[in-house]
Amino acid sequence: MEKFWLVLGFAAQALFASRFVVQWIASERVGRSIIPNAFWFLSLAGGLLLLTYAIYRKDPVFILGQATGAFIYTRNLILIYREQARAKAGDG
Repeated sequence: MEKFWLVLGFAAQALFASRFVVQWIASERVGRSIIPNAFWFLSLAGGLLLLTYAIYRKDPVFILGQATGAFIYTRNLILIYREQARAKAGDG
C-alpha cells in the first residue's frame, strides 16, 4: 500500500508541474505571457491529488497549502467561465 501512495504522490506532482510547461508553450506561441485554461485545470487536478496525498501523510502544512490552492484554482475557473458567458451573451 505504501508503494501506491508513493506512486500517487509522484504522479500528482508530475501533473501539477506539467501546468508550467503548458503555460510556457502557450506563451511562446503568442509571444507574450498568458495563462491558458488548461493551466488552471492541471493546477486543480494536481492540487487535489496532492491534497489527497497530504491527507494520507497527515501533513498539516501540506494540507493547508494544497487546500488553499484548490480553492484559488477553482475560483479562477469560475471567473474565467463567468467572463466567457458574459462575452457570449453580449455577442448574441
